[in-house]
Amino acid sequence: MNLPSRAITIAGSAAGGSAGIQADLKTFQELDVYGMSVVTAIVARHPETDKNVHLQTTEAIEAQFVTATRQVGIDALKTGMLFSEEIIEKAAELIASSDVKIKVVDPVMVGKLDSKLLADDAIDVLKERLVPMADVITPNVPEASYLLDGRALTTVDDMKQAAIDLHELGPQYVLVKGGRLKGEAVDVLYDGETLTAFEAPRIDTENTSGAGCTYSAAITAYMAQGHSVPEAVHLAKSFVTTAIEYGFTYTDMVGPTYHAAQRMKGEAHKIKVEKL
Repeated sequence: MNLPSRAITIAGSAAGGSAGIQADLKTFQELDVYGMSVVTAIVARHPETDKNVHLQTTEAIEAQFVTATRQVGIDALKTGMLFSEEIIEKAAELIASSDVKIKVVDPVMVGKLDSKLLADDAIDVLKERLVPMADVITPNVPEASYLLDGRALTTVDDMKQAAIDLHELGPQYVLVKGGRLKGEAVDVLYDGETLTAFEAPRIDTENTSGAGCTYSAAITAYMAQGHSVPEAVHLAKSFVTTAIEYGFTYTDMVGPTYHAAQRMKGEAHKIKVEKL
């Protein structure tokens, strides 16, 4: 029996199931990758205190990572919401001490409704400790702006320069995601030499909760299966675009992408790839 590749997500738990480790694990499963998780925080708003982020201890985080490593083993990992300086330091320490070859860092800072998912004092340690370890980082436009000290990014040309500048932080690849800009959904990948644009049609829907998590998880899954970073981005862009197209909601709140869409609908979006 050929066993599936193994991937772990180090991220927050989203109680509504649309983002965070829930989105990551659904994506891994859809792409036939064995998924594991390290919960860094529980994201759920208390009705009386209004507290939205409930952090886990570094002891609990280390216990989860070591258990997964010993019990199963890890081919690839991705990080998502880490929130605090202390948790980022612990995640970086655990990753550095492991033999995991594939590392995807999604520098989660801003939620779908502009909710804050990274403490102010944690940005520097994210840039200095975690980003340099990554095979690929996957910031959206607001996150790229934060990493570049608040620089405005409003065009694809801005994204291109942002990818070039973020590469200087040390990752092998930078993927700047342009989903929040107007026009077609264009993402820019940079490897230190070549800029590549991945373009998909913009889907007219508000139900995109967890799209960024899903995208980076799909990249991780495809890389775990042996695809190069550009190939993984291409396939993941198709996967998440189809998931967005069939997004839905059960209430009057923003709903999730449909992780099973590519399998259930038998569709995969064609992505335009262009060297810039």
